[in-house]
Amino acid sequence: MRIDKYLWCVRYYKTRTIATTACKKGQVRVNKEIVKPSRDVYAQDVIELRKNQITYRLTVNDVPESRVGAKLVDLYRTDTTPKEQFDAQELLKYSKDYYRKKGVGRPTKKDRRDIDDYTEESPFKDDDSEE
Repeated sequence: MRIDKYLWCVRYYKTRTIATTACKKGQVRVNKEIVKPSRDVYAQDVIELRKNQITYRLTVNDVPESRVGAKLVDLYRTDTTPKEQFDAQELLKYSKDYYRKKGVGRPTKKDRRDIDDYTEESPFKDDDSEE
């Protein structure tokens, strides 16, 4: 089965077109080699794909006949993505909360209070460390 079709069948991408585009952009690797969308996938291949700033690692257990339900996906692949990848995604979520786009005006009263609370709880302040 083609790599783009496989990634669509095991529900990593919503459409085959998106999976094909990801392969063409070099976001998909099979056994540490960047692959074209037409590359065949076999059992025991290790696939790495970059999606939403996370590098997923999965091992192919078997090749499905067609797209499978979400509950049956684990029969056809083993997810070996390191936990650190998801932890980094959580940190990015928190960093976006405090980001203000240029041109949105002055901070509101609530924004100012949030900024003050953040700077007061900052672990980098060393007021009490000189005792």
